[in-house]
Amino acid sequence: MSDPIDIGLSSQPAGSSAEPMVRIHGLELSFGTLDVLKGIDLDVKRGEVCCILGPSGSGKSTLLRCINALEIPKAGEIFVDGQRVGFRERDGMLYPLTEREICRQREQTGMVFQRFNLFRHLTALQNVMSGPIHVRGTKKREAEAAARHLLEQVGLGHRPNHYPSMLSGGEQQRVAIARALAMEPSVMLFDEPTSALDPELEQEVIRVIKALAEEGRTMLLVTHDMRLAADVADHVMFLHEGRVEEEGPPQTLFGQPKTERLRGFLSTAAA
Repeated sequence: MSDPIDIGLSSQPAGSSAEPMVRIHGLELSFGTLDVLKGIDLDVKRGEVCCILGPSGSGKSTLLRCINALEIPKAGEIFVDGQRVGFRERDGMLYPLTEREICRQREQTGMVFQRFNLFRHLTALQNVMSGPIHVRGTKKREAEAAARHLLEQVGLGHRPNHYPSMLSGGEQQRVAIARALAMEPSVMLFDEPTSALDPELEQEVIRVIKALAEEGRTMLLVTHDMRLAADVADHVMFLHEGRVEEEGPPQTLFGQPKTERLRGFLSTAAA
């Protein structure tokens, strides 16, 4: 087991409805000598949609990967639904979780990647059923019924037996969303979910994301689509070189940007 870490972090009660669903404080991460995240603070309320914007290399995807415990930061803290991500606290010390414990913790964060990441040898239905059966031990009949319902929700109830190679990019991404939802996560994380799609297929995925927002799901969404951010976000955060440059409601950030960096980013994105 890794050595404990004494960094004097605060504790947080699990599952308190008054607490943010996601709380990040002082988050720092480096790859070798490259500092990628430089002191990120962010609270995302329960039922809130937070869109994360910024140029390439600003740390957007890395931030999501930290929330999903795919990257371990060198400093700071992350809580999801009251649970500290990646560590347990005992007697004022932090102990890294085991890989098995981290996998269990990831069940609370449904991650949807840019490139779908479906199992190519499984049908759409089997992809959605896989997590509940193999991770949670859900009975096959129960998992199948839930998976069929989720495929209906994302508009693919008519394609349960199609393999990924038989589906369009937009359909594959919708299966990926259904697969993430099948684990009943507390938070949905989207990493550029439409950037690999052409405009027509992009709209299929956007409609599903908007429907999830209307349901009141807590979501963090890295996106290049300013219109999507304006439509679904309650809160927008603009990252630049690993730091929060500006944040606030979309009407303020898009209508009255304070910094030259954000004004330049918005003008480039609109071009």
